[in-house]
This record gives sequence, C-alpha cells and structure tokens, in this order.
Amino acid sequence: MSAWFRREPAPLTPREGESRVPEGLWVKCGSCKEILYRKDVLKNLSVCPKCAFHFRVSARERLDMLFDGAWEEFDRDLVSADPLGFRDSRPYAERLRAGKAKTDAYDALVSAEGEMGGRRTVIAAMEYAFIGGSMGVVVGEKVTRSVERALEGRLPLVVVSCSGGARMMEGTLSLMQMAKISAALARLRDAALPFVSVLTDPTTGGVTASFAMLGDLNVAEPGALIGFAGPRVIEQTIRQKLPEGFQRSEFLLQHGMIDAVVDRRELKKTLVRSVQLLVD
Repeated sequence: MSAWFRREPAPLTPREGESRVPEGLWVKCGSCKEILYRKDVLKNLSVCPKCAFHFRVSARERLDMLFDGAWEEFDRDLVSADPLGFRDSRPYAERLRAGKAKTDAYDALVSAEGEMGGRRTVIAAMEYAFIGGSMGVVVGEKVTRSVERALEGRLPLVVVSCSGGARMMEGTLSLMQMAKISAALARLRDAALPFVSVLTDPTTGGVTASFAMLGDLNVAEPGALIGFAGPRVIEQTIRQKLPEGFQRSEFLLQHGMIDAVVDRRELKKTLVRSVQLLVD
C-alpha cells in the first residue's frame, strides 16, 4: 500500500438528501435571481425552473441521478496521509478533517458501480465541496482504480468532473496524478472500452489538462466554466478583455473543444445512448 494515502477503518454514512442547494424553504437562483421554492428546484434535478441555471450538486446526488437505482461505492476508505505535512493558514490535516465533516466523504471523489440504462457501468463523480474538488493522490488513485475496475469487468466508464484542479497541499505528488490517470485511460482505450467525460461547473486546472478532456465523448453541462487558468488570471496576464462567455461550455463547443452541451435533465438519457453507440 502506498504511503501517500491510508485506509480509514470506519466508513461514514452518507447524509440522506444532502445537496449543494442552500438550506431553507426558499433558494435564490444564481443567474436570474428569482426566489424559488427549494423543493421545486430539487424536483427539477437542481436546475432553475425559470432560467435553467444549473446549481452545483453533491457527488452522491450526481450518482443517484445517473444510476437506475442502488449503486455500490468502492474504495471509500482511502484518505490522504498528508505526505508533505503541508501548512498554510491552517494545517492540511485540519482541512482534510473539515472536508470530511462537511461532505461525509474522505476525499473529493466518490466512485461506484451500478446499472445505468440497464447496463453495468462504473461512474466516478467529483465532490466540489471537499477542498474545491481538488485532485490529490487519493483522487488520482480512485480514478485510476475506477479505470482498472472497468477494465477488469469490461464495463463502460463515466467520470463527472467538478474541480479547481490539482491540490497544492500535495505539491508535485498531485501533479503526478495527471500522468497516472492518463496512462490508465490509454489502457482502457486499447481495450476498446468507452470512457465518457462529463464536465460540470467548474472544471479547471490539472483536471482539465488531463482526464476531463480525454473522453471518447466529452459532454458539458450548460454554462460550466471549463479551462486551465481562470479567466481573471488570463486577463491579468495578457492585459486584454476576454470575449463574452469565454471558457464557458457553449464557447468551448463553438470552438471544437467539447462534443456536446447537455442539460442535466437530459444527461442520463444522453449518456445511456452514447455508451450504447460506443459499445455496440
């Protein structure tokens, strides 16, 4: 077992109905600013019924949306061993504990197997509420194990990205995950097994620069921020005003960087059809 992560003996129990949509009876849309009845938003898969703005959802909610019914989580108990003993304004170990308390996850990705459209499928979904969905050694290991599980069972793989990029608290070890996952995906492609990448808001940094853009099919949700460096960093670097909608999913589709922009309410149907075409 690698010294970069360890197994946590007592798995946590997911909170029922946990959502990134704010608590309370009413919620304000981040786009049209309409005040909405929270239950109506949740019933609509956390999409604004007025303007179709896509709220962020948790990794487990995402899996519930995509699988037909019950799903089995695997590699749940992997947790970072804080290999660098990193500390900024807070110790990294403290940030890990806070992320676990906030999300009921040991790191920023939940991987699972179940049926999607009646076909056994491996799906890995990133959890943005855990340190910004950043990718460290545990996320890299779990995505790689998801690929290996798909290889072993000859199953299609879906990865839902929602991330600020590589995790700075793990330094070069986090950057190594880009090559590690990419090499695993190359083996999946050699085995002629499909990999569909779903990019949600936001998908940036080292995640975009590696597995998020390596799908046989790259699909994004509407309005998702997708890129390497953020737009403010780019503007400050080149000292120019960026085009309207720059780095949003519609902009990337227009410029040939992704294959489709799909509303969340149509996403499962699209993935089922796409996997069927790629397999058959």
